[in-house]
Amino acid sequence: MENKNIIGIIGLGYVGLPLASLARLKGFKVYGFDINASIIEKVNNNESHIEDKSLKTLLAKLKKENKKIEATDDFTKIKECDFVFICVPTPVKENHMPDLTPVKSASESIAKNMRRGQCIVLESTVYPGVTEEVMIPILEKFSNLKAGIDFDVAHCPERIDPGNKKWNVSNIPRVIGALTKDGLDKIAKVYSKIIDGEIIKLSSIKAAEAVKIIENSFRDINIAFVNELAMSFDKFGIDILEVIKGASTKPFAFMPHFPSCGVGGHCIPVDPYYLIQKAKDIGFEHKFLKLAREINNHMPDYTVKILENEMKKLKIRLRKANVGILGMTYKENIDDLRESPAFKIAHLLKKKGANVFVFEPHVKNIRGLEKEKVETLDEFLSKAQYIIVASPHKEFLQIPANKFKDAGIKIIIDGKNKLAREDFKKEGIVYRGIGHN
Repeated sequence: MENKNIIGIIGLGYVGLPLASLARLKGFKVYGFDINASIIEKVNNNESHIEDKSLKTLLAKLKKENKKIEATDDFTKIKECDFVFICVPTPVKENHMPDLTPVKSASESIAKNMRRGQCIVLESTVYPGVTEEVMIPILEKFSNLKAGIDFDVAHCPERIDPGNKKWNVSNIPRVIGALTKDGLDKIAKVYSKIIDGEIIKLSSIKAAEAVKIIENSFRDINIAFVNELAMSFDKFGIDILEVIKGASTKPFAFMPHFPSCGVGGHCIPVDPYYLIQKAKDIGFEHKFLKLAREINNHMPDYTVKILENEMKKLKIRLRKANVGILGMTYKENIDDLRESPAFKIAHLLKKKGANVFVFEPHVKNIRGLEKEKVETLDEFLSKAQYIIVASPHKEFLQIPANKFKDAGIKIIIDGKNKLAREDFKKEGIVYRGIGHN
């Protein structure tokens, strides 16, 4: 059954495309707005430009039911939409300052094509205050309409975990804060028609904005804690994974997090900076969040240091050595390169004079590492003598240890502690994990 409301999604990336696909599947007419011609073409053909199984399943269902999202770069079609969802990136600049350019640009594009009675929902992750202090003034300025009177505004922070087999856009609960109670009820109702997860209404937009920030800051802090423990336990000679396994037997008050060569993705390494900076602007310093960011940002350096130390034991210098990085995405089995620590690892290795080679089967083009990227595993193994596993894709875990030995690999640094450690040791290959040796 077709739903009467027309939905517009600004940004057809990791957040917008799944939401647009699900809304269309639930019977809404959906316009997907993007500025990338290639993405528009693929979406109009019910094809995904993102490697995600659940998203591809949604698009396959749309194709089977002869439905599709109307993807376009013609923002005048916003006039036809009853609900407009902003799903654009919210990155940080090199100095870690929040970059709200995409949100501002999307808001202006909407405002120039608005009409009375519309609902505008920001899903992009932002610090408390952005919706009311940045977005609404832009919407009002270019539309000559008044928020809360002529149109409704809400914030519903996105919750997407690429590659997660259990939790997806359909079943993850959502929280919403709106400018008015009527707007809150109206927007919550349309979400309840799109997703199956619980809809939680909050008292304010700022509260909703803060939810996503603390979710990811919580993870960042806990990951920083185990990363620091991993570095400490390396000196003690204690296996961090064994300790975490033991601690996990406690049935309450402990939640396992795991160390790695760095924190990536568009949320965890980015969102804390939004809160850190906003708090600073209003006179508060988040010392704990800053320390967590410092520790996690250091992990690529620590990973390279582990390799250097193991090479020194073999009386080998890193300079001019052939070092390979397996996997460049921020986590395994996806094609998402955003904020991946593998890039910092590659940069550090090159800075120290190593010859770097990278193998990433899930991504065709890797900007900045075009010369270092090799196309096949065999080519990679023929060139690299020392390997850092930065993203343990399932196909990497299936490679037998003797294949690495036959290729002459001397050292493997397991940046995510996922390889079969004992298999490599049996083959005489030096294996080092992050706190797991």
